Amino acid sequence: MAIQAKRGMYAEEQKIENSFEIDVDVFVPAADTNEIPFVDYSIIRDTVAEMFARPHDIIEHYIRDIHAGLKSKFPESEKIKIVIRKLNPPMPGQVAYAQVMFEG
Repeated sequence: MAIQAKRGMYAEEQKIENSFEIDVDVFVPAADTNEIPFVDYSIIRDTVAEMFARPHDIIEHYIRDIHAGLKSKFPESEKIKIVIRKLNPPMPGQVAYAQVMFEG
């Protein structure tokens, strides 16, 4: 998913909107039946949006909060993988993105 937000460590990032991409994978155990486990992606999207509404300076804090929020909503999950990319971070040179990934 994509989110625009004034988030970052530096004063400049607090004044201009930054573009973020967030990937979320929720791993749930498969039952012994032919049914595929259901994970409501609207809950994932709402959780990510809710956590990004909080003013943190670093991506790692968003990952921590998103992971905790999703773990509470999907307690049966075996693991949750979250990747956050800040696109074109304001730094010298051409940097496509800065990325942090957590899986647990």
